[in-house]
Amino acid sequence: MEDFIHLHVHSQYSVLDGESKIPNLIRKAIDNGMKGMALTDHGVMYGIKELADCCASVNKQRKKEGLEPFKPIYGCEMYVARHTKEDKVQANGDRGGYHLIVLAKNKNGYRNLIKLVSNAWVDGFYGRPRTDRADLERYHEDLIVCSACIAGEVPAKILQGDIDGAREALQWYHRVFGDDYYLELQRHEVTDPNVVANRETFVLQEQVNPVLIKWAKEFGVKLVCTNDCHFEDKETAEAHDHLLCISTGKDLEDPNRLRYSKQEWFKTREEMNAIFADVPEALSNTLEILDKVEMYSIDHGPIMPTFPIPEDFGTEEKLMQTVSREELLKEFSSDENGENTLPPEEGERKIESLGGYEKVYRIKLEADYLAKLAYEGAAKLYGDPLPEEVRERVNFELHVMKTMGFPGYFLIVSDFIRAAREELDVMVGPGRGSAAGSVVAYCLGITQIDPLKYDLLFERFLNPDRVNLPDIDTDFDDDGRGRVLRWVMDKYGHENCAHIITYATMATKNSLKDVARVERLPLERSNQLCKAIPDRLPDGPDGKSTKMNLPNAIKYTPELQQAEISDDPRERNTIKYAKILEGTVRGTGLHACGFIICRDPIDHWVPISTADDPDFPGLKTAVTQYDGHVIESTGLIKMDFLGLKTLSELKEAVKVIKQATGDEIDLEKIPIDDELTFKLYQDGNTIGTFQFESPGMQKHLRELHPTVFEDLIAMNALYRPGPMDYIPEFIRRKHDPSLVKYDIPCMEKYLKDTYGITVYQEQVMLLSRQLANFTRGESDALRKAMGKKKKDIVDKMKPKFISQGTANGHDPKVLEKIWGDWEKFASYAFNKSHATCYSWVAYQTAYLKAHYPAEFMAALMTRRFSQITEITKLMEDCKANKIATLGPSVNESYVGFGVNERGEIRFGLSAIKGMGESAAQAIVTEREKNGPYKDIFDFVQRVDFSSVNKKVLESLALSGGLDCFGLMREQYFGTNAKGETFLDSLVRYGQRYQLDKQQQANSLFGMMEAVEIHTPPVPKVEPWGNIERLNRERDLVGIYLSAHPLDDYSLILRSLCNTHVCELEDMSSLGQREEITFGGIVTDVQSKFSAKGNPWGIVSLEDYQGSGKLKLFGEEWGRWQSRMIVGSVIYVTAKCVRRYQNSERLSFNILNVEYMQTVKERKIEKFTVVADSDKFTDQVVDDILSMLTDCKGDTQLFFRICDREHNSTITLRSRNTLVTVPAALVNYLDNQPDLSYVVN
Repeated sequence: MEDFIHLHVHSQYSVLDGESKIPNLIRKAIDNGMKGMALTDHGVMYGIKELADCCASVNKQRKKEGLEPFKPIYGCEMYVARHTKEDKVQANGDRGGYHLIVLAKNKNGYRNLIKLVSNAWVDGFYGRPRTDRADLERYHEDLIVCSACIAGEVPAKILQGDIDGAREALQWYHRVFGDDYYLELQRHEVTDPNVVANRETFVLQEQVNPVLIKWAKEFGVKLVCTNDCHFEDKETAEAHDHLLCISTGKDLEDPNRLRYSKQEWFKTREEMNAIFADVPEALSNTLEILDKVEMYSIDHGPIMPTFPIPEDFGTEEKLMQTVSREELLKEFSSDENGENTLPPEEGERKIESLGGYEKVYRIKLEADYLAKLAYEGAAKLYGDPLPEEVRERVNFELHVMKTMGFPGYFLIVSDFIRAAREELDVMVGPGRGSAAGSVVAYCLGITQIDPLKYDLLFERFLNPDRVNLPDIDTDFDDDGRGRVLRWVMDKYGHENCAHIITYATMATKNSLKDVARVERLPLERSNQLCKAIPDRLPDGPDGKSTKMNLPNAIKYTPELQQAEISDDPRERNTIKYAKILEGTVRGTGLHACGFIICRDPIDHWVPISTADDPDFPGLKTAVTQYDGHVIESTGLIKMDFLGLKTLSELKEAVKVIKQATGDEIDLEKIPIDDELTFKLYQDGNTIGTFQFESPGMQKHLRELHPTVFEDLIAMNALYRPGPMDYIPEFIRRKHDPSLVKYDIPCMEKYLKDTYGITVYQEQVMLLSRQLANFTRGESDALRKAMGKKKKDIVDKMKPKFISQGTANGHDPKVLEKIWGDWEKFASYAFNKSHATCYSWVAYQTAYLKAHYPAEFMAALMTRRFSQITEITKLMEDCKANKIATLGPSVNESYVGFGVNERGEIRFGLSAIKGMGESAAQAIVTEREKNGPYKDIFDFVQRVDFSSVNKKVLESLALSGGLDCFGLMREQYFGTNAKGETFLDSLVRYGQRYQLDKQQQANSLFGMMEAVEIHTPPVPKVEPWGNIERLNRERDLVGIYLSAHPLDDYSLILRSLCNTHVCELEDMSSLGQREEITFGGIVTDVQSKFSAKGNPWGIVSLEDYQGSGKLKLFGEEWGRWQSRMIVGSVIYVTAKCVRRYQNSERLSFNILNVEYMQTVKERKIEKFTVVADSDKFTDQVVDDILSMLTDCKGDTQLFFRICDREHNSTITLRSRNTLVTVPAALVNYLDNQPDLSYVVN
């Protein structure tokens, strides 16, 4: 048997075309005795880094076992343009191209392959990434190419009958690549007559192969045999077939769908020998290629980008003249004080690890400039001269940055943050993550939290005992993030910058849905299977969380177990193939924040592709083909640019405050001990604020009664699963200092702010140093090991802690207890640096809400307007805080939400559908320039009709934006005798008025009296019904503003309903209620038929809390659909019952559907107003009686008066009056803190 390896292999990174997972391919190749394998995904190198890392891991073990390494071959199946890669004319066949297998022989070949693939994306993309002959010749060195499948240029031209063209192509490739050009044979027949597959491919292969074999001899080109591998085993052919259907949007029964031969599995050496026994050299030549390929690493040390240092500060050349190598060696091999110098040989190794002396001179230059900037910043922040503590810390940090080779990193980060603030008007966060522990970062303006004040630690960020890349995450307002990235690209070179790719995989539910569609499983059943998958699986016997995947979900879910053995083959196959395809790469995206800045073009180190720029529509941006998990091991430096919407909201709030009050707020200078802000936290009035607005957090804040900023930091750190259990004890200790105990008195220094509870990772680090003299590096290693539950490392460090702590005079039993406490909680302990930074952002939002509540909420509404549930929540909070929220008005609204002179929030004009920002801006600009609009005629006389057209006027009229002129909305759509609407007349009048005015201004006789243009008459019209008016308003603004169609029934919804319509999907929760009652307005009805022809329907409902859908089937749909009319307000009584005995599945059964008006008349029998005797004043009585005028009905009215002094209650009934309870009375009672009511 001839030896053989695979040279033409596709993995899952041939997106939705390949099924194979790389580790499985490697395992199969090794188990079969293969010595290596190539990876050649379509047009990309996405999987190359995974191949390299998997092989490195495998070879590490093989080396221990004395085995030869398994050799990876890095390659790509490229598309070669039919003309040039710049030609992009579809009619000329330029979309796509010929296939070509390209393999790298060594590191230089790998670099050339990267260039080819990157250029194919950046310059040649047209349908697919395409290279061309010019690039192939330019980058041919150290590359091996094979003629590919029947879609390759030579085979394709043979099949087309273009023999001369095929010969020319062969000779061209042979001339360029010489002995590194191979002709590729494929011969894979479908022998099983029962297999449904593509049988034409084999016929075409058989036509091509004789010609290739003949030409191989004629031209002296060697043959190789391959299989175009797309899946791992013969048994996974059907799964791959399903994948192709998912890719093309077809189902299995489609006669015109794409089919493969189902022979494309990763065949064994034995299988390949059986097929190609007559051409043994084609098998053995695969080993010749393997021998040509060298073993090399594609990893690299950090490739730091170059920061441009001002020449007047210094240059590398000048530094080399003034600092000798000996001095440089001592500086980089000593501590920050020039002491504890390493032995010379270790020092030299240190220099070598940083890239050699030439590179180290550059590092020193950057470090010196960094020190200059840092000390200048320190003097501004801490005063001059610097306190000794500050000087020591800055000196230490600068030394670590320098000797680790990272000063340029900090210079670049501080540079783009400075540009964001000073040049680009972009708001920057105070920092995030462990970088906030750096005093140097604080002095440079990278962070805005003083690490010394809050005991934040530098080594939590950069540990001097281990080389780890710095990782500074920076928050920008999300509008400005893209501008900062463009600034960086412009400064450091677009070719030197790139986004980072992400791979989207088929998740558990998605894989099931995709396969179900391909199998034609009914949608209803597909949805049921997906809903059966639990959101979280039970923990395993070891207490660890169980990984969510389909096999594990089946293990815990009887319904999925039944589906796996279902009588319906479609259902069985759905489970079977979804299990195989789960986790397969389905697409690519961009990392939300990761960005690469390099000193060289990115494609010198890793391949790039292109994607749509998320910040600049219409532009393309470069993207690395390796993802964020592995990109740093290639040497590229990742920086995280995050868009934080809270910063945009703060920026908007500052703008609205200035607009409404004239106050200019500097958020960096607000007092940290503001009484009003802490009162807001103590009241739990935190809706809209950052990090602290959840109901659970509000409850804890009211109990905690925070009084200092440190309380907020602690709550931010504790309010997470796990440490949340410590919150009640934290609260008790704050209110009762006698509960605060310290195991060793000196621990108070670091635990005082958290009342003796270890909340932060930094506390563990500081205490390990204080109690047991751990070094900075050791304390960070302890923090990391405990946080990640690395028991072996923790156990090794414990004896040192006990022995050194005992040597310091501490009781070993107490030290044992402390260590045990740490082990329990350290995995929950939070990064204090991050908690502090985000608590400061949260405090800024709370400060604005406390001092400028209307302006702050208006800003939030502007920023969140597309999220209707958010707007509803914010409006409810405004109502609770007595802030009126009014609809749009051309005389008070701004472009975004704003605040009028009475402190009321006005709806933003640009938020009205059909308006557009330019129209809104034109209206506001004219009003601010020449005063409010007097009436509708004055309005159309003044607005700019190039921006404010008839459509805009319609939107304004329907949304209430013109209500300030005193006309009814329907009047704008009334018609005159000619059938012309009033709006049309207004537009014509306004345009004519403006034209005449302009002509007068331009006329020589402009001073003459103008001809008066008569205003059009206002038509008289029939008023619209309340619901019609409100629905038209909602169509324009997205929500009900001036009123709500359910207002007349709010009493029923609050008192007689136990379910909101948004809860109707949660069957498990509904199943726990004895009876379900809910109500709402019907907004949509869809009548449908099942596959069996049975009628069913979907009814969309809306109440105050949101919307939901009700699905009715069979007889139930027939019984109730007549009452489900769009616009009707209904009250539904239902039950959730088990579908079958002993079944886990629930069925929703409707017991009754009634119109809300009927319910209001029949079911509200008694209405009782409740008040204390001293609050039940004559004014209150008069108010209530005035609202009950003309409200006769069938409800008995009672008054319950409580005498607190004598602890007695009296209930009075209105004997002669039966009423219908008006919405105005309910609203009145809701807004009176001393009054309440009871129904029935």
